[in-house]
Amino acid sequence: MATVVLHKNRKKRLEQGHPWIFKNEIESVQGDPQPGDLVQVVNHQGRYLATGYYNPASQITVRAVSYREIEAMDEDFFAERFLGCLKHRERFLDEGNAYRLVYGEADFLPGLIVDRFDDVLVIQLLTLGMDIRRKEIVGALAKVMNPRGIYERSDVPIRELEGLEQTKGPLYGECPRYVTVRENGLLIRVDIEEGQKTGYFFDQRENRASIEPLMTGWGERSGIEVREVEENGQRVRRPVNKSGKVVTFPYWDGATVLECFSHTGSFTLHACKYGAKKVTCLDISQHAIDSARENVELNGFGDRVEFVVDDAFQYLRSQVKGLEERQIRSAGAGKIDTSQKMTAGGGRTWDVVILDPPAFAKTKSAVKGACRGYKDINLHGMKLVNEGGYLVTASCSYHMRPDLFLETIREAAADAGKILRLIEWRAAGKDHPQILGVDEGHYLKFAIFEVRSKTF
Repeated sequence: MATVVLHKNRKKRLEQGHPWIFKNEIESVQGDPQPGDLVQVVNHQGRYLATGYYNPASQITVRAVSYREIEAMDEDFFAERFLGCLKHRERFLDEGNAYRLVYGEADFLPGLIVDRFDDVLVIQLLTLGMDIRRKEIVGALAKVMNPRGIYERSDVPIRELEGLEQTKGPLYGECPRYVTVRENGLLIRVDIEEGQKTGYFFDQRENRASIEPLMTGWGERSGIEVREVEENGQRVRRPVNKSGKVVTFPYWDGATVLECFSHTGSFTLHACKYGAKKVTCLDISQHAIDSARENVELNGFGDRVEFVVDDAFQYLRSQVKGLEERQIRSAGAGKIDTSQKMTAGGGRTWDVVILDPPAFAKTKSAVKGACRGYKDINLHGMKLVNEGGYLVTASCSYHMRPDLFLETIREAAADAGKILRLIEWRAAGKDHPQILGVDEGHYLKFAIFEVRSKTF
C-alpha cells in the first residue's frame, strides 16, 4: 500500500477527526497509488495517522475511512459499517422505515449517502473512491438491509469535481418510482427518480415536529371563547363566537400558515396534523406542488390547504406591497377613494410563516448574494406575520455560518421595524449526526421567532 506523507506545518485537522486531506497538505507520495486505491497517511515523522482512499484529480486528495490499518474496503468492510449505521438509527428514531441510513463523513464513510424509504434504498456515490466500489456497497447493503431494491441518484454536479459523470438508475432488485413512508405519523409519497436529491429531505424531521405548539391557540383572536352552553338539557363547554353561536368547525383554534419553498409539502402536512386552520403551500415547481397535493390528499387534509405555484420572492413582495397599500388606504380614510381597486395584489397575513429555501450559497464566493437572498425573504416574511405570530426560518447553506444567518435576520428585523424573540434554535436530526471538528456537517440552521411590532 502506498503512503501519503503530510507536511510538517499543516493544520492538525486529521488528528481532530476531520477525514479530508487536501492536495496542499501533502508533502510526498511514496509508491504508485492508482485513483481510488487505499493509502496509508503518515505525518512528517512517519507516524501512522489513518487509512484513506486516494484521488489525485481532486483537491480533496485523500479521504480517511479508518484510523487503524485496513487492507481493503470490501463487502465485509461495508457490511460492518452499515450495521453500525443501522444500530444508531434504531436507537434514536421511533419510526423505523424512513431515514438517512448513511451520512457520509459523519458515519465514517465519506462520499457515500444512503437514504432508506421503507424497503427501497436510494444511494449517492459522490467520490471516485466510493464509485469504484459500487459492487461492494450494493452487496453489503443487500446483506445488511435485505431491501426490495436499491436505486442510484448520483446525478449531482459535485461528482464532476472527482472526474466523474452524473448518473442515476436501478442497481439492485425492484425499484418502484414512488414509495410511501411515514414521518411523525404522517404518510409521505416520495418520488425517488425525479424528486430533489434522493427524493426527500430527512434532516428536518425533528424540526418539522417542533412547530406543533405554534398551530393552536389562535381562536381568541377571532373572538371565539370556550364557555358553557345548554345542549340537550345539559351544560357543556363549547367554542362560541361573538354572536353567541356555537362554532362547529373543528379547527377553530388553529393557525393560518404560509409555507414557502414547500417541495413535497412536509411542513404543510405537519401544520395540518397539529391543528392549523388553513395552510397556503407554495413552490415555484409544478412538480413539487403536485407532490405536495398528493401528500395532502393522502393524509386527508385537502379541505384545509390551498396550493400556489409561484416564485417565493415575488409572492412575498406582492403580499407585502398589497398589505402596505391597504394600510395607506385605511389611514387615509376620507382622502382616498376606496371604491377604486387596489393597484397591488395580495395583502394577506398569516399567524405562522415558514421559510425553508434551498441552499443560496453553494460556494464561499456566493455568500454575499446569499445574505441578500436570506434577508429579502425573511424581511418580507416577517412583515406578513400577524402581531405576536411566528416566523419559522431555515438555511441549509454550509457557507452561511450560524452567526451570519442570525445577523442577517436581525438586520431584516430592524429594517422591517420588528422585534424578534428566539423561541427555538435547532440543527439537523439524529439521522444526520455531526463529528466535532467537521464544520461541513454543521450546515442546517433552523429557528423559530416570535414576531412583534414596536407597539407595546
